[in-house]
Amino acid sequence: MTADPGPLLFALDPDVALGERMAARLGRPLARHEERDFGGGEHKIRPLEEVGGRDVHVLHSLYGDPEFSANDKTIRLLFFIGALKDAGAARVTAIAPYLAYSRKDRRTKPRDPISTRYLAGLFEAVGTDAVVTLEVHNVAAFENAFRTCRPTNVAAAGLLAAHIARTCGEDLLAVVTPDTGGAKRAELLRRQLERMQRRDVSKAIMDKHRSMGVVSGNLFAGDVADRTAIIVDDMIASGTTILRAAAACREAGATRVVAAAVHALFAINSPLFGPGGPDRILVTDSVPLPTGLGEAAGPRLEVVGAADLLADVVARLHWGNAVSDLLPWD
Repeated sequence: MTADPGPLLFALDPDVALGERMAARLGRPLARHEERDFGGGEHKIRPLEEVGGRDVHVLHSLYGDPEFSANDKTIRLLFFIGALKDAGAARVTAIAPYLAYSRKDRRTKPRDPISTRYLAGLFEAVGTDAVVTLEVHNVAAFENAFRTCRPTNVAAAGLLAAHIARTCGEDLLAVVTPDTGGAKRAELLRRQLERMQRRDVSKAIMDKHRSMGVVSGNLFAGDVADRTAIIVDDMIASGTTILRAAAACREAGATRVVAAAVHALFAINSPLFGPGGPDRILVTDSVPLPTGLGEAAGPRLEVVGAADLLADVVARLHWGNAVSDLLPWD
């Protein structure tokens, strides 16, 4: 009987660096592939290794950047998955640490699209067997969008809590959610911090309403006085939400403000790095930081690696072990 050769891991550009860190954790090299672009924006991607009968994982974070839009990256990933299935792959798992369109998970205006569900249909149409994402915007919407494909959301509360507990020392902490939709995410982080620090971590919530791109709402409730306030969200894009929450925390007596988010979608000129921004900004490497962002942000920006966690998920999926054992729960 032939021994199981283990999972094959591909990483599409520009996620090769994250893929190499994952591959190192798995103790194997990245699988080789070819990406070619043609006139008019067309392209092809093909594996350069035999995938027939193999368990294949493809890493591609679906955020927009100056070279490829979120749509470009999505179609490249889908076409590559289709090519892998056509080449005989036994199982293909898409690993999209940042999942495009995860914020459009419900109708907020008449005749609105539900883009999360449509994206799920596209993954299933090309034969994707499983989709793994990191700290998806709405877990219930993500899990309910699929019918034939296994969805796995990897919560990052454990990663963030370990870094915060290590770097905040003896500070009294308060976890703040900048909108009601993130209350469960904030509570999960708060409980993780309480377990690690073995003392009370308070909480606070801020009201936010977004319509037509305009954010409103200024209700703030909770205890942050004389504490380091940890504002937690799944992503930071424009930074408006974090800035409003930071101002509210300081007005309520917080001694320091830390923004903790999984996906860093902000630009070099973000107002987060101005005088009203958080004292520290904590993100993961789910999205490569723009060139020059480190210099613009200075020491206040800290990056927590997610490669080991994602690689451990790949290993557990391949060997049939419980992914849930890796993740924090209420």
